Amino acid sequence: MSSGSAVTGGGAEEAAAAVPLGQKLLVHVAENGHTLEIECFGNTLVDTVQKCIEQWCGIPSGDQRLLYGNTSLDSAHPLAYYRLPRDDREVFLYNKVRLLADSRPPPPESIDIPEPEIPPPPRPQDSPPVEVSADPALKALVSYEIRFRYHFQVANAVYRCSDAKFERCKRLLREQQVQERALDTARSSLEHTFRKLSQRYSEFVRCFSQQHRAHTELLTNFERDLQRLRAVRLHPALQCEGRECLLDLLKENDMRKLADGCFSSQKQFEMKVSQLKTNFLDLKKRVDNLFNVMSSSGCKDLEKLIKDHQGVISEQKSIMQSLSKDVDTSKKLVDDCSSRQLSASLRPHDAVSAVGRIYEVHEKDNLPRIRNFDHMLTKLLEKCRDKKNEMITLVHVSMQRVKSTQTSIRDIMNELIAFQEGMSHQDDFANLKIVSGLGNAYRACLAEVARRHSYFKLYTGLAGTYAEKLAMECETEKARREDFYRTWVKYIPDDIMGSMGLFDSPSQCDIKVAPFDRDLLPIDVDDVEKLAPQSLVGSFLKSEKSQLPKSSLSNSSTSGNLNKSEQNPLSADDKMDFQDFLGDYDTIDIAGTSKLEVENARLKAELASAIATLCNLSVEYGYESIDEGQIDSVLKKAREKTAEALAAKDEFANQLKSLLTANKEKCLSYEKRIQDLEERLANQYMQGHMVSGSKGTSDSLLSAFKSNDCNLDVSGGRQTQIRDESSVAMDEASSTSEQPSKQTEELPRDTDNEHKIVSIDKEGQMLTQLTMADTSDVPVEDHHALELRNKELVVSELQNALDEKSKQLGETERKLSAMTDEVNSLKKELEHARGLLDESQMNCAHLENCLHEAREEARTNKCSADRRAVEYDALRSSSLRIHGLFERLNSCVTAPGVAGFADSLRSLAASLASSVKKDEADTTVQFQQCIKILAEKVAFLTRQSAEMLERYSTVQAAHGAIAKDLDEKKELIKNLYNKLQLEKQASKEKISFGRFEVHELAIFFRNPAGHYEAINRNCSNYYLSEESVALFTQQHLRHPAYIIGQIVHIERRIAHLDQMGGAPRPDSSGGRRSPACALNPYNLSPGCEYFVVTVAMLPDPVR
Repeated sequence: MSSGSAVTGGGAEEAAAAVPLGQKLLVHVAENGHTLEIECFGNTLVDTVQKCIEQWCGIPSGDQRLLYGNTSLDSAHPLAYYRLPRDDREVFLYNKVRLLADSRPPPPESIDIPEPEIPPPPRPQDSPPVEVSADPALKALVSYEIRFRYHFQVANAVYRCSDAKFERCKRLLREQQVQERALDTARSSLEHTFRKLSQRYSEFVRCFSQQHRAHTELLTNFERDLQRLRAVRLHPALQCEGRECLLDLLKENDMRKLADGCFSSQKQFEMKVSQLKTNFLDLKKRVDNLFNVMSSSGCKDLEKLIKDHQGVISEQKSIMQSLSKDVDTSKKLVDDCSSRQLSASLRPHDAVSAVGRIYEVHEKDNLPRIRNFDHMLTKLLEKCRDKKNEMITLVHVSMQRVKSTQTSIRDIMNELIAFQEGMSHQDDFANLKIVSGLGNAYRACLAEVARRHSYFKLYTGLAGTYAEKLAMECETEKARREDFYRTWVKYIPDDIMGSMGLFDSPSQCDIKVAPFDRDLLPIDVDDVEKLAPQSLVGSFLKSEKSQLPKSSLSNSSTSGNLNKSEQNPLSADDKMDFQDFLGDYDTIDIAGTSKLEVENARLKAELASAIATLCNLSVEYGYESIDEGQIDSVLKKAREKTAEALAAKDEFANQLKSLLTANKEKCLSYEKRIQDLEERLANQYMQGHMVSGSKGTSDSLLSAFKSNDCNLDVSGGRQTQIRDESSVAMDEASSTSEQPSKQTEELPRDTDNEHKIVSIDKEGQMLTQLTMADTSDVPVEDHHALELRNKELVVSELQNALDEKSKQLGETERKLSAMTDEVNSLKKELEHARGLLDESQMNCAHLENCLHEAREEARTNKCSADRRAVEYDALRSSSLRIHGLFERLNSCVTAPGVAGFADSLRSLAASLASSVKKDEADTTVQFQQCIKILAEKVAFLTRQSAEMLERYSTVQAAHGAIAKDLDEKKELIKNLYNKLQLEKQASKEKISFGRFEVHELAIFFRNPAGHYEAINRNCSNYYLSEESVALFTQQHLRHPAYIIGQIVHIERRIAHLDQMGGAPRPDSSGGRRSPACALNPYNLSPGCEYFVVTVAMLPDPVR
């Protein structure tokens, strides 16, 4: 069914649509496939469309559900809100009442199968007149023409019936296709809803599996965790009575009860979730089965069948054309025979034989075929009707199941929401996590203590470094000022320079660090593993540790080069990045410590921080943040990071080894060079013993030996100092990673050593040359014996002097070594004192800075407090003023009567206008203006209300008068109407005795012949028809004497003689053809005119 309705909507503003909108909305009724074509516009409300649908379909607006795709149309929105109407879009109508489980199905499709209206066969008397002397063949041709026309009429009637059946088949197919699209729309909506449920269900199952795995791990390892806590002893400083191990920090009995409660609640929740999973699987099966059922409609097969029957209509058309052609041929033959225009070769008898063969084709082929085609279309229509009824049933059952499924989806969605809410309130398990996380927390605290120890050392050392740099800057500035003074004092007098303020000196900056962290436990990083071993407190990711490679497990505590942000992104702010803390000072010596100690302190602090971070990860995450599918990826990333850290460690170790090898080679070269110099010095010394000379020569040689001994002693001490310094430098170089800086530090020391060794070599050469010169100046005497004796005496004296000097040299060496040791100890004490002084200076500077900051902060807080006090006073005064105004307004509002309210508002506005001060805030002025406007509007409304009351009383009086007049008019009209009805009834009940007309009354009396004849003054021979007589005689046992009835029909006839035969014919003056009896029923004279009157019975009161 396709119907249209012109609906012009209003009440909604035009909405801008992205696509051009049409003016017709197609609405398909899902339950029967009918289509409504509604004329509307974009601003037409959906409610207006629903009212129009209610008029055409009879479905109330409240029971209608309009679906456009997956969107349900809301009655409060215009069509343009959904980008409707559009020619390429359709809306489906579903009856909510039909969706209920106990609702009745829609009525089946009732189709009247049309039957062909076959005309009656022709009769002999209907043939056209033919001359008596005509040829019998001509009469046969005329008869064949009549029969052919009859065949064409029969075929035409059958064709029209078949065409009507085929059109109804196509209509039923269109309606089924509409219902199929309605099923597709409902299926799409259900699929969309179920997809959202599936997504939420999958997310819930994932979260539940993750939480369930974590809770199961907690409950499974509960006893193991208790044993671990019992095995971990507290630090002696933390132990007291009743608290010796970690387990003593918890209430074991309460924790066991909590674990039992968690176990039972987990089982209950697991059973409920299992039931939810079962319900969801059942729902999924129902949805799949429903989708299969909704996809089982066979519209395509029916459409193909209808297309195949399209050829039946074509065949009938071709048969119709053939029959029409045969009619024309037979008519032409008759005309030719009548006009004697046949050819010599074609005689009438030959034409008759030819037409006879055509007649046989008609009777045996054409007409049976066209009837068979009509029968085929009848079967097709019945099949389409059955398919349509099946589709109606399918749509009804499917929509009921869709409604039930959507209800189940909503119930499961509510259960999911409730379960998710329950999962988020697992407080007992959160308390139970304390058992598994206590060991990690204790280990993290110990690591934090070790880290703070290292931090204190780094912090104080860095403060000393800052103090040294500032002291060097101060000395540099003092030297610069002294140079300036020496340069310009000879030009400018001292008093002038003093007046200019050029005699001041920079003050010494003292940096002091106040002691902190005094109450820390005396533990180091190495003690963390002893007090809280990893094996007793648990490992990171618990059982996943077995899946990690051994290298990553054994080196997890030493991989300090891992990216801290990746290991613990949540606690990055809690960890101290010591590399950023030290900045560029990690390569500078800190007073009182070596660079190796600084590096070790930094590495210990980082190790302690890494241990605390791993403990935090183990407590906060574990299984809860890692899905089953993500464990492999996490382990893979951990392996990669561990491999990178080990590779970086190996590379750094190789660098240290290469640096150590280079330093060893340098040390070996230095040792070889020192040995060569010692051998050369020893050779020169032995040569000096073998030289003989005079007294002067021996004195000069002795003084040379003294100077050489002193030089050797000093140079030996310097060499020792150089060796010690170089070894310390090498040790420091081996413990740090900055190779270029260490090599640059070694170069000045190497050059100093070479310079000193070369100076010793030059002194030995000078001693040799001096000895040779002295021996060359000895006078030659003639007497060799005297010379030899004198030489022996000199040698003996020199030997004695050498022994004595050797003793003195040994004594001097001992004293020098003692002095050197004392100087070294004094230097150490001085450095220690200097460090203490620098520390106290830094602390003083820090305290001064803190005091200055405290003063500034106090001053700022005081100013802020004063400002806030002023603001508070202003706000308090404003609030009090506003409160007073509202109290006055409240009193005005609560005044009795409308007039009193208006008067009180006017007085309030006037008082406010007179009491407003210049210095008051704008709020009071605005409030006064609002009160003034409100008073004016209330006065206007009061006046208007009074006027409306007066008008209402006037209108009410006028309405009473008009109502009274209306009642009088109604009474008058009623009387007139009753009078008119009486007159009409009287006119109808009046018996006519003149010219009879239809709807008048007539009386018929029974004559002696038994016929009922009417009484008429103008004309006689009005007889009552046999049907009317039979009608009246059925009500009586015998024939009544007279009959009164209302004239229904008058038929004029003419009496003929009985021997004429045939039916009486009406004359040309009028009347109707009637197949009346052929005889003269009333025994009238021939040619006499008479009338047969048909009457209807009158009601009983009239009779």
